[in-house]
Amino acid sequence: MYSNSEVELSVVVLCYRSESIIEQFVLQLINEIKELDITFELVLVANYDNDPADNTLFLLREIASRFKEIVVLASEKKGGMGWDMRSGLSAASGRYIAVIDGDAQMPASDIPVVYRLIKMGGYDLVKTYRSKRYDGLFRIVLSSVYNFMFRLFFQPDFPVRDVNSKPKIFTKEAYSRLNLKSNDWFTDAEIMIQALKHNLKIIEVSTVFYKNERRGSFVGIKTILEFVFNLFKYRFK
Repeated sequence: MYSNSEVELSVVVLCYRSESIIEQFVLQLINEIKELDITFELVLVANYDNDPADNTLFLLREIASRFKEIVVLASEKKGGMGWDMRSGLSAASGRYIAVIDGDAQMPASDIPVVYRLIKMGGYDLVKTYRSKRYDGLFRIVLSSVYNFMFRLFFQPDFPVRDVNSKPKIFTKEAYSRLNLKSNDWFTDAEIMIQALKHNLKIIEVSTVFYKNERRGSFVGIKTILEFVFNLFKYRFK
């Protein structure tokens, strides 16, 4: 592993219950980043909940044994997606820090795209928005309503098109200005709320969001209620 001062790009990959695709995704991600000809690290977040049927952690440790650029984080779960994301972001040491889901619904090729944009455009934060979605009408409608509420509550004059879309990439300095607390699915929105509060220079770029054919969605009624509750809490607290 490189020393902290030598890492140009850290990519945090959220790997929870992704055993069916994670090896293929990580290998593709490595190939994509190597094309950039930069120093990098992959922070693979494999926090677990003691399900004996889930082999994600075993697979990630095997992959990590083959690549010096890989760090695996593995702790028993003490929170949801947000806790995993914060764990990974805190461990990242690069000059630029990206985060992406490891289920391949968003392509690994997005990472070079957002890296080049933030590097060449002088942005503090670059993120994607899902211009094409193949995850079903319910999720599309839900996302549209949620993003409308976000704009209405927090920044009507800034057209954040897709709050929850990844990858997101920050400069290290921009990330250091954020004070993320959420342990659940609200973390993506918390990032954007604080980025807007600090007047970070932001741009969005389009991506494609594929259907997950390997497992069901983690977004259910409880998740929807969390989204709505947190929007009101952050807006009116």
